[in-house]
Amino acid sequence: MDILLLNPPATKAGEPPLGLAVLLGFLRSRGLQTDAIDANLDACLYLLDEERLRRAAGPTPSTALRRALNHTARSLRFLRTPAACRSFSRYQTAVHHLNHALGAYTPPEGEERLTLGDYTHDGLSEFVPTDLERVLRGEAVTLFDDYFRQQLLPQVLQRAPKMVGISVNYRHQVIPAFALAGLLRRHCPGLTLVGGGGMLSSWRSALKEQSLRFSTFSHLVFGPGEASLEALAKGIGPTDYFLEDPAVVAFEPDFSFASPTAYLSPKPILPVSASRGCYWRRCLFCPEAASPTHPYAGSEPGAFVDLLTTLAARYGVRHFHLTDNAVPIPVLREMVIRREELAGIGWHGFIRFEQDLLDPGFVSGLAASGCRVLQLGLESGSQRVLDRLRKGTRLEEVARMLDNLRRAGIATYVYIMLGTPGETREDAELTLRFLERHAGAINYLNLAIMNLPRESRLLDDPSATGIDASAPLSEEAPLGLYRSFVPASGWGRGEARRFLQQRLLGSPVIREIVNRVPPYFTSNHAFLFSR
Repeated sequence: MDILLLNPPATKAGEPPLGLAVLLGFLRSRGLQTDAIDANLDACLYLLDEERLRRAAGPTPSTALRRALNHTARSLRFLRTPAACRSFSRYQTAVHHLNHALGAYTPPEGEERLTLGDYTHDGLSEFVPTDLERVLRGEAVTLFDDYFRQQLLPQVLQRAPKMVGISVNYRHQVIPAFALAGLLRRHCPGLTLVGGGGMLSSWRSALKEQSLRFSTFSHLVFGPGEASLEALAKGIGPTDYFLEDPAVVAFEPDFSFASPTAYLSPKPILPVSASRGCYWRRCLFCPEAASPTHPYAGSEPGAFVDLLTTLAARYGVRHFHLTDNAVPIPVLREMVIRREELAGIGWHGFIRFEQDLLDPGFVSGLAASGCRVLQLGLESGSQRVLDRLRKGTRLEEVARMLDNLRRAGIATYVYIMLGTPGETREDAELTLRFLERHAGAINYLNLAIMNLPRESRLLDDPSATGIDASAPLSEEAPLGLYRSFVPASGWGRGEARRFLQQRLLGSPVIREIVNRVPPYFTSNHAFLFSR
């Protein structure tokens, strides 16, 4: 085998990984013998095995853990059936049983914590190179090590690939991915081992500036990865340690490595994307504006609609997660035009508050095209904050758009971000009042406190954006993604967090919206309970 692609734990195991599927489709189309393994799903199911859970829990588990273990197998079966869509309370109970069962691997004094949504290790930081080197050398253990040795390593050895690509897209995958890379290197010293994915690409500047290299990896690829992996496999491109992937527009995924019904979801879901990067790229708080992980590239609208219908027929799946940073408006318009071809298909994804949403006919067409939930980044209910962040939205128009979506039967998942530089308590109160005023048109809420990205255009002119320019900026770790800052207004993250907890969550109407969010799977499963 030329290339084996691996998706390491630990992320939500509700759908197959799109990045692996797109890489697989592209590399196979270029004549390379390629396969993929979703080690995230496999590790989750391995750890949820009833016998392993009971061994991990020991002879005297707590009452709550014992109850969860007694319900694990039943809860797992239930979560994979459409019946879970019909009762939110039973769905919640099943999810909480499974999540609590995973606590068997984290004793009270343990450093690791695994949930259905993430993984943390208190003794190691994914942003500290010396910690990562310890993991690569096998000097630090993880709760995934048994799965890696007993189940994943034999599969890799059986395929005997010349190259293994490990795709790391989220921070919760970093430590397990490095543990896996170290194990593979020890067992296969001649293997070409390539690391890539969005998370590693976000380290591009820091790694180069600090001349950091990881001992186990043969190469790190920054960018999508298709062209670099093809060139390495064929021996026709650069062989540097750091590889900058040239622009290759590839959108068609190959999910043959995955069984959609095996994932933790009442209905099978396939992720798909019509674009890479962000077409707006003007929001000052977003690293995509200053240093995009992927340069923007969009699919031809007609080709994307064709892709949806093809994937639905090929895999028998009727629901799609559009993973774009923001689905391009031309694609949405094409979906409205060809809505009859999309009959029976449902989808959800992120879009911007674009002018098209002011047209009730267009919004009704989106609903007819299968739109079930739209994720919308509002960020603030203060126009002053939105203007300073260059969101490009007007609150009076947002209100009309939300009402149009409500009337069309499209659920909304609205994202709020408090604590941005320059925000004041008055701005936060305006956000509270906006949410309460339009609560009837908001189905789900994500309330968050802003982290200032290491690379952000808010830092271009700190005094103009509300940052105290006289105070030093600090970074959380050598590879950290964020910086701490001192707000010029005196209203910072601490004040914003207290406002969120006391004022926003103290509002009965907002608390009701927040309580509708599916636990752990959040926006990935919200569509199940809409309509």
